[in-house]
Amino acid sequence: MTKGRTRRRVIVAFVVLTFVGVLGGAVALRAAKRDPGKDARASVALEFAADDLAYVESRPLARWLPVSGTLQAVRQTVVKAKVAGDIAGLDVREGEPVRAGQVVAHIRSPDLESRIIDRQGALESARAQLGLAEKTRAMNLRLLSDKFISQNAFDGAESSYNVARGNVKSAEAQLQLAKNALADAEVVAPLTGIVAKRHVQTGEKVAIEAPILSIVDLRDLEVQAMVPAIDVPELSSGMPVELRVDGFGERSFRGRIDRINPSTEPGTRAIVVYVSLPNPDAALRNGMFATGRIALAASAPAPTLPLAAVRSEAGQSFVWTIDDGKLARRVVITGRRDEANGRVEIRTMLPPRTPVLAARFDNLKDGAPALVRAATSSQNAMQVRGRGSG
Repeated sequence: MTKGRTRRRVIVAFVVLTFVGVLGGAVALRAAKRDPGKDARASVALEFAADDLAYVESRPLARWLPVSGTLQAVRQTVVKAKVAGDIAGLDVREGEPVRAGQVVAHIRSPDLESRIIDRQGALESARAQLGLAEKTRAMNLRLLSDKFISQNAFDGAESSYNVARGNVKSAEAQLQLAKNALADAEVVAPLTGIVAKRHVQTGEKVAIEAPILSIVDLRDLEVQAMVPAIDVPELSSGMPVELRVDGFGERSFRGRIDRINPSTEPGTRAIVVYVSLPNPDAALRNGMFATGRIALAASAPAPTLPLAAVRSEAGQSFVWTIDDGKLARRVVITGRRDEANGRVEIRTMLPPRTPVLAARFDNLKDGAPALVRAATSSQNAMQVRGRGSG
């Protein structure tokens, strides 16, 4: 009887201990699920090398004035008809080169040909009348010397002779005008370049001043860029301009400011700046769009950070700093960017000598423990040598 009671007590005690153990394990498991790895995170801090950090430095920023515009050939022209008639021949097509003085088209004008014949007849008639007047004058001169005629009679013959001479000169001038008009029937290229457009075709009738060809000389191009008037005082003729042209990728073209318009454009506060761009290989074409920038004087020193240190998210700029051994996400306001030197102006005041993460890291959390790994002696020596060589 006593042995039975003892056995029951042992069993009850075992069941109670088992229940308490299971309950304690469940509580511990639930706590572990609620905050997994808490102790591990508390004990592990992110380490960053000195090369991963940057500090706010006061530096001058390079300044650039952006410009853009369409390429225009400095020398281009529209060849027009100087006489009316039919296009008897058009010897060039779009894209073909032409030389200054080259005949590029012929205009057939029967009226001009008839006018030349008429003017030639008028000249021959005037010359015949001049010959007759000259003989009459010579005869009257002898008669006057022999006193067979009066001075008044001789003066009349002299006047007729002078009139005949004037008629000959007038007829010669009229004939020359007709010849010049017929010469204008041959259309000549006024400059060396490339045919950009044919406005007429062979056989078409053209009137005086009708366009026939457009010719473009691609050796020298120009960009007409609109610049805010406030920036014009910093510009001057001869300043270099870096340009990029659509379709040429990263290829850069170097131009210069050729001249600056003295007046603002109507309705704007902008002034046209003319940028000349040599094009000796004719790679660039008339009408292409170009963008570029003009280097201005460097600004006064300003607080800056490397461009890589500033992140952007949802339109907000921020940096990661290490403050009292913890990561801190600080929102900053940026200013001018210096792409050439990889710096950006920081207008938000940061604590002096605050380490800022200059490299990009993923999965950073605000408040996470962080520390800066001390540089080794070899790294220190390299830094000292680097400063000495600089």
